[in-house]
Amino acid sequence: MKHLVIPDVQVKGNQTDFRFLERIGMYIVEKQPDKVVCLGDFSDMESLSSYDKGKKSFEGRRYRKDVEASHRANEALWKPLRAYNDKQRKNGKKQYNPEKLLLLGNHEDRIARAVNDDPKLEGVLSIGDLKYESFGWQVAPFLDVRVVDGIAYSHYFTSGLMGRPVGTAAAQLSKKHMSCIAGHQQGLQIATGHRADGKRLTSIIAGSCYEHKEDYLGPQGNEHWRGFLVLHEVNDGQFDLMPVSLEYMEKKYG
Repeated sequence: MKHLVIPDVQVKGNQTDFRFLERIGMYIVEKQPDKVVCLGDFSDMESLSSYDKGKKSFEGRRYRKDVEASHRANEALWKPLRAYNDKQRKNGKKQYNPEKLLLLGNHEDRIARAVNDDPKLEGVLSIGDLKYESFGWQVAPFLDVRVVDGIAYSHYFTSGLMGRPVGTAAAQLSKKHMSCIAGHQQGLQIATGHRADGKRLTSIIAGSCYEHKEDYLGPQGNEHWRGFLVLHEVNDGQFDLMPVSLEYMEKKYG
């Protein structure tokens, strides 16, 4: 099995350039992984953020813009696959349709929190507005853990009674005792170990598959790895890891 793992994309309402996602779509068509997993926070939903509400940076944000930008981002990601399958169909050849799993993140969960804080929004705002299923994603609830071919996937893994995110890949491995991959935290962390029977365990935290910079991180905090992961030879939690940077993708596809 081959998995392609997309960390947090955090699409924002004012975003218009999704060429980096189209490049990932081209890579998916070229390499044809069996499964594509999105670790969550595909959509930023900054209009529902409580972090900077009332600040100057919040001005102009709109829920509808967030939703429409998310649609455009998904369209860009899967545009190469649609074009490939259209060509295959016309030529009477086999189409390519990978399994797609999207784990909701805390940014998408802003929708549920907004409705919970203001019940009159029930039936007005919904995670369904993002139309993830219409793009072929199987959607898993926020903080749900899905085990695929022996690898545990979640937006992040929790620790302690308060349910805080595990902060490092090494801690994630020691607490979860299996190969596990999470997003949520910018950059790329990798930790490895072995089971008693000698099989490899790999823990990864990768939470940045976007080109923009986050103001709250400052100049130094934005200098982190950005890209996606390819897991080759996946079998019972073991795999050969290949990180692919967005910088490399721009050089490869232009």
